[in-house]
Amino acid sequence: MATVNRLKERWARGDSVIGVWSLIPEGVVGEVVARAGFDFVLIDHQHSAHDHRSSVQMLQVAELGDSVPVVRVPWNEPGSIGQMLDAGAEAIIIPMVNSAAEAEAAVRACRYPPEGARSYGPLIASLRKADYMATANEDIACIPMVETVEAVEALDEILALKGIDAIYVGPSDLSISLGLSPRGSDQDPLFVETLERILAACAAREIPVGTHASPASVERYLEMGFRMLTTATDIGALGDGLARVLGESS
Repeated sequence: MATVNRLKERWARGDSVIGVWSLIPEGVVGEVVARAGFDFVLIDHQHSAHDHRSSVQMLQVAELGDSVPVVRVPWNEPGSIGQMLDAGAEAIIIPMVNSAAEAEAAVRACRYPPEGARSYGPLIASLRKADYMATANEDIACIPMVETVEAVEALDEILALKGIDAIYVGPSDLSISLGLSPRGSDQDPLFVETLERILAACAAREIPVGTHASPASVERYLEMGFRMLTTATDIGALGDGLARVLGESS
């Protein structure tokens, strides 16, 4: 009997999940993040200092906490996706997926045949799950990113594909694609209208939507219908915490 990814299990119950970004390639920091109590830890292999080695280490220390390990890979490329799955990622976020063909390629990279074309070799992942091969296709969450006008226009075709477990909105790139500033556009009418369009399309197919959210905007985003929010980064939390301590000590 297949086990179930805890994110997918929560979504099936209608719940939302809150996570944290891992940007610092340091195991001790990773352990602190993993033990903090978030629903998931998102290891950013695209826009951070993480490389393959530190991402693998972060996937290992995630076992010390109770957070689901998620990896954002650098690009929609089967080698990168396969490496992170083999290392134990339970969900993969794939950037810049702009068409149904690109979404299909992402799904195929996340699934073993006959559902996909993933190459077999889960040497690390199989240490943590008995009979990994039997459960992987059911367990792994494939999460393409929608972060351009092109992707929004193709969204219905993307969502029609079998194997899309969630969609993740990249707000900065989406803002740029809409002709807005990469920062501070979250309440711009055009940006909000685009988010609502994405949410409506996904809701019609019961597909969860994720994005970044500051702690102050979490309630608003949940009310809009988002069900996967990353609300902090390890770098930001470290800087904010040190600044607070300095202020209290002055």
